[in-house]
Amino acid sequence: MRAAYVFKVRFALETAPGVETDPRAFDAVVELDADPPGEGDWLFFRDALWRGEVNDERYARELAAEWLSAPVESVSFRELRTDEEYLDALKSEIADNLDLFNSDAVDETLTKYLGSSIHVRP
Repeated sequence: MRAAYVFKVRFALETAPGVETDPRAFDAVVELDADPPGEGDWLFFRDALWRGEVNDERYARELAAEWLSAPVESVSFRELRTDEEYLDALKSEIADNLDLFNSDAVDETLTKYLGSSIHVRP
C-alpha cells in the first residue's frame, strides 16, 4: 500500500554575499509520502487541500520550505498518486469518520479536498 502527495515547488537558493546563481530559483516535483489511513498525519489532505489546490499558499510554502530546507516561492498541488489498496483503505477510513469532513459521502469528501487529482497507479 503506497500513496504520495505530489507538488510542484519553486524554490530559491540562498547564497553568500557576493555570490549569484543563474537561475536563482528552480522548479521541482516533490513527493510527500501519505500516511496510512487512520494513522499519523493521514488527514493531511483535509488540512492542506481544497478542491485539488493548496488551501493556504503561505502555509504550503512554509511546509515545502521545511521539506526542502530552502526558501520556497510557490507551491501547487498536482495529485495524490496512489495504488488501489491505499485508495480503498482511505475510502474506508473516510466512511468511518465522515463527521471529520462535514460531509455525507466518501466521494463528496474526496472531491471536496482532492478535486479530480487522484491518480491510481499499479
